[in-house]
Amino acid sequence: MIEINIDPVAFNLGSIEIRWYGIMIALGVTALVLWAIWQVRKGANLNYETVLTAALVGIPAGIIFSRLLHVIDRWDYFIHNPGQIIGGEGLTIYGAVLGAALAIWIYSRFSHFRFAYVADLIAPGIVLAQAIGRVGCLINGCCYGTATSLPWAIAYTHHNSLSFGVSGVHPTQVYEIIFLMLLFGALLILKDRLRPEGSLFLVYLGGYSLWRFSVGFIREGTDFLFGLHQAQVIGIIVVVVAVVLLVRQRVRLVRVESP
Repeated sequence: MIEINIDPVAFNLGSIEIRWYGIMIALGVTALVLWAIWQVRKGANLNYETVLTAALVGIPAGIIFSRLLHVIDRWDYFIHNPGQIIGGEGLTIYGAVLGAALAIWIYSRFSHFRFAYVADLIAPGIVLAQAIGRVGCLINGCCYGTATSLPWAIAYTHHNSLSFGVSGVHPTQVYEIIFLMLLFGALLILKDRLRPEGSLFLVYLGGYSLWRFSVGFIREGTDFLFGLHQAQVIGIIVVVVAVVLLVRQRVRLVRVESP
């Protein structure tokens, strides 16, 4: 068994705890913004002002939607503790991605940039940001799996961990990091090869949703609907929508000419 004895509290600012979870989420968001800026520097049909404005629109929307889905998922708790509804602990990746995407799509209607083009552009960056964020989950002691006797099972032994005392569970955070790195590589290979615009983003959504549905069977969570976790239910919906859109727009691979 692998013990995780890392203090999830990085440092304190007076009475405020700064946890590695928050730091890694911030680093993930920063990595995504830098990825978009790098694409602009490489010649993408986009300008820095649009990237920064999209970030200012998408990040708050992602946080709000992320928290909203978490509150809905744990409504039995929050209905009795309404004062804790607003908070930074307890975020969902689906809320972050879908909330930010919706906000940026609305922004695109006013700024007249091609949302599908931008979504394809940043899809690998989103995956990279998610992988960085999962490192925070691993240290924090959240999003772990069900009990297992495998030799790489993990145990949380630091008293500040959210899961102090939990032992012999699947390191589903590590599983997801590995999957995300594979997905990141696949998106890089498919980048510029899929048509029409928006197809790469849909492949990302579909691929990640299939993963979340599958890993949900060995990950701790609350029953949301039909014995499935909230992320699994959302995952099914997202996969169906992604596949329908890919078929409808007749996604295809194109040859990339060498410069």
